[in-house]
Amino acid sequence: MEPLGLTRVLRATGAVSLSIVTASILLQPAPAHAQALPSGSNQAQPIDSNDPNVLRPLTQDSSLLSVQGGQKLMDDASKAVSAQNYTLAVKKLQEARQVFNQLSNFYQELAGSFSGIDNRVADSQRTKALSAAQMRDQATYQLALVHRAQNQPELAVPLLVQIIRSQQPTRDLGQKAYQQLLELGFVDSPYPRPRAEQSNPAPVR
Repeated sequence: MEPLGLTRVLRATGAVSLSIVTASILLQPAPAHAQALPSGSNQAQPIDSNDPNVLRPLTQDSSLLSVQGGQKLMDDASKAVSAQNYTLAVKKLQEARQVFNQLSNFYQELAGSFSGIDNRVADSQRTKALSAAQMRDQATYQLALVHRAQNQPELAVPLLVQIIRSQQPTRDLGQKAYQQLLELGFVDSPYPRPRAEQSNPAPVR
């Protein structure tokens, strides 16, 4: 049996040890994430504009996947044509076509997703899809003209046919594309027909 005196000594030693450990923990500095926050830290902090993780609107000129980004490519292509740098113009116009085509597809998908759920949103996205498609066809037409200037009708003709299929022959851009096909000799029937032919149709045999 353990002597009573020794038991008291051990208990006393344990209490002292526990007190020392507790004091040591309390005196240690708090971790960085647990330290007291400075005064006013609950207020919103300014966003670092140079942080690559910060999301920004796609309407900025610096964003390629935007109408502004596609239009900038069109402007660059126009400058390249003026400088007769057709290789650069072709590159810029091809990129512009891709941007506008992607935008049109994305907006069309969104319109379909909201159809029957929120027609206001669906109509807005559908309008954006049509606008982007129009700019895509404009870029396609300019690209066809550059190919024609390079004496490459085999590259211009497929683009002009695409425009007519997208725009329909009755619309202005569709008629311009068909006129290009006529001048290239790919088609031989003018459209729209001259007024003289419209007023005097061929007799039925």
